[in-house]
Amino acid sequence: MVEITATLVKELREKTGAGMMDCKKALGETAGDIEQAVDWLRKKGLAAAAKKAGRVAAEGLVGSASSGTVGALLEVNAETDFVGRNDKFQAFVTDAAGLVLTSGEDMDALKAATYPGKGHAVQEELTQLIATIGENMSIRRGARLSVTDGVVATYIHSATAPGLGKIGVLVALESTGDKAALATLGKQIAMHIAATNPLSLSVDNLDQKAVQRERDVLTEQARASGKPDAVIEKMIEGRIRKFYEEVVLLEQVYVIDGESRVKDIVAKAAKDLGTPVALTGFVRYALGEGIEKQETDFAAEVAAQAGVR
Repeated sequence: MVEITATLVKELREKTGAGMMDCKKALGETAGDIEQAVDWLRKKGLAAAAKKAGRVAAEGLVGSASSGTVGALLEVNAETDFVGRNDKFQAFVTDAAGLVLTSGEDMDALKAATYPGKGHAVQEELTQLIATIGENMSIRRGARLSVTDGVVATYIHSATAPGLGKIGVLVALESTGDKAALATLGKQIAMHIAATNPLSLSVDNLDQKAVQRERDVLTEQARASGKPDAVIEKMIEGRIRKFYEEVVLLEQVYVIDGESRVKDIVAKAAKDLGTPVALTGFVRYALGEGIEKQETDFAAEVAAQAGVR
């Protein structure tokens, strides 16, 4: 039998906001599986939707680069926010992001690429930077989007320097239409993505496991209403459509006008330009997402270093 520790209960409470005893019971019912326990609480109406983001650990910068019909993002992590304001670190992220335009998403290839203006590899340049600044750093991930004809718009939210910040977005628009108009549209859609963080471009490429998981939770919630099966089915389908509107980019309400769907904005652009416009892809990087930060008691840490018990 799995031991339900205080740490497990605390983690589940932070994810769901549910009460301690409810969390303990949910973990007992699900053999200590956190994600199943989240769903168990939701089905019982004891928790809001799971908090996916959590606390992030990594500092550093997300950098963007573009050239013609190609755009790229790169995340480079450091230990403290202070490094993100360092000129040398910013220059490194900018230069390395530019190399992603050709190296693509293979980070090993990027690290082995020759650093601009130097006779050594990108990884060696980073090693020298670590020695100079005195803080650990790492190249975490990179993304590249391209179109045959059209634009790949780049956007950095709350940029700390040109092309550098904590949230970066790429948007690919395929079209033979006016490139300046497409670039404007692409940037506006990128701003929308930065704000809404969609899970997928369209309903068809949404992770079906995520859809089924949501459907299972909604089914349990609807059945608890005691309504007839025919009514329950309509309730579920209505809520699934609402789920799509929340997480699928083309189905989302466009934050810039608060009324239209993103797919309608793209269709209107095609009409205005007199030629088809297709939103073919997007990438959104938020600095440090998915990396858990170790929580420390700073006062206790200082006391320990001072030899105080």
